[in-house]
Amino acid sequence: MLIRAFIAALAALALTPFSGVELASAQPANVRFVLDFLLQGQQSPFVLGRERGYYAAQGIKFANFDPGRGGADSITKVASGTHDIGFGDLSALIEFNARNPGSELIAVLMVYDRAPLSLISLKKAGITKPTDLMGRKGGAPTVDATYRLFNVFARLNGVDPAKVSWVGVQPQVREPMLVRGDVDFSAAWVMTAVPGLLKLDVKREDINVMMLHDYGLDLYANVVFTTPAFAKANPNALRGFVKATIQSWLSAAADPDAAIAALKKSDSMSDPAQEIGRLKSALEFVVTPSVRSKGFGDVDMARLKKHIELVSRGFDLPRQAPPESVFDSQFLPPLTERQFK
Repeated sequence: MLIRAFIAALAALALTPFSGVELASAQPANVRFVLDFLLQGQQSPFVLGRERGYYAAQGIKFANFDPGRGGADSITKVASGTHDIGFGDLSALIEFNARNPGSELIAVLMVYDRAPLSLISLKKAGITKPTDLMGRKGGAPTVDATYRLFNVFARLNGVDPAKVSWVGVQPQVREPMLVRGDVDFSAAWVMTAVPGLLKLDVKREDINVMMLHDYGLDLYANVVFTTPAFAKANPNALRGFVKATIQSWLSAAADPDAAIAALKKSDSMSDPAQEIGRLKSALEFVVTPSVRSKGFGDVDMARLKKHIELVSRGFDLPRQAPPESVFDSQFLPPLTERQFK
């Protein structure tokens, strides 16, 4: 009788809604997270999710919530072990994996379905096509994703990279240097550079934007990523982080003003008028027609394969990774939870 009662009790426990995931979420996971860049409009969805408790509801407690210094910088920080989860450039992740066998990282959530990589100039410079860049001087932080992919862009468009000179600049002075004429063009994410120029009283009609995706670089951009070791040791925490991040971006798309208000609370020096422009511009690269039809967060493996091939050739990488080793979709919630309204 005692044995039967014990078996019945175990069966009843198995049928209760207190699942393993919920047990894990009852013990908060301390996560060290690093963003791709400084706190700006395009980072505000993460701030909104933190403020509204989306991450806490998934059992995530931030031990660190740090700004980064470019999409490649966050890759280095997660790989080195200073952070557990990062937000950064997929191309930089592909390059890191190719050059560091045995220390590979894995992307678990696609955020930017289309890369907002751009080359920005003032119209008076007369740069209207890729070959116009030869003999000119560009300015960019050396960790900037657009800058790091410039040689790929150049090779696809008949530009000799040796005939383009570069000046390494800090992000804060990139647009002022362009206005002063210290450089002829800048490499930047479009939602970062254009609002910065507008704030310097440059008229929008005087700005020329060359989007790399219009010239053969149909690339993904930023992803949420981690190490395989962290994913294996903390699968429930990673699923919770991904779910909360998706909820954060869905909420920011539905109410951009709320995201910018959260950003202002976190950084009192931010300019809401400027940052709302950055966020809305960012959402154009996140909420694409493909994402609306297929859902947010996943990748098309055939497109990812082409992305890897393009970056591998452009960076002269020693090996080319299979797509399934770069992106793991198992941590995504159901499609019904990944739809923009």
